[in-house]
Amino acid sequence: MSVDAIVHTQFPEGYTVFFGVDGKVIMTPQSEEHSSTIRSLQIDTLALGRHAKVTSDVYIDFPADENSAPDLAILREDARRQGKRYSFEDVLLISEVVSTSSARRDYNDCTAKYGRYGIPVYLIVDPYAQEVVVHTQPNGTGYIAAHTHSYGTGRLPIPLADGRVFTLDLNELPRPESEPDTR
Repeated sequence: MSVDAIVHTQFPEGYTVFFGVDGKVIMTPQSEEHSSTIRSLQIDTLALGRHAKVTSDVYIDFPADENSAPDLAILREDARRQGKRYSFEDVLLISEVVSTSSARRDYNDCTAKYGRYGIPVYLIVDPYAQEVVVHTQPNGTGYIAAHTHSYGTGRLPIPLADGRVFTLDLNELPRPESEPDTR
């Protein structure tokens, strides 16, 4: 697909569109739960400082064309873009927010990938299970440690490899609204 064709394409409302390698166009629906959870994570990163290097849905270069645009990434303060992107080596924490279509990828594929490349902390935030899984101690196949924390259980301090602490407020994570009874 040419750049001109992409610029003039009307993508469906409610979808996030990613442009991958080899001209792939990836469309994924974004729910209110997904969007508001990412916003809540971003708010919690403000405690790291106004100018902390935090990205959302921005491509990060990984080896072997396994590039990712995670829902949230916290980068080292001295991180510098290489070309237009940051390197996976600059990442201190990645968080993916589970959506109904991404659960298998977030829990399995991303855990293996981010661990394989040594991302120090990988968070899976699951609005549907109302829990956060904190993966630490990466190894060649994933992570050695995984701890699950329920929504509504206070503030969760997460040490970063550079000595800072990212504190996730588990009380403020948005919960999915229940479907109205249509009886």
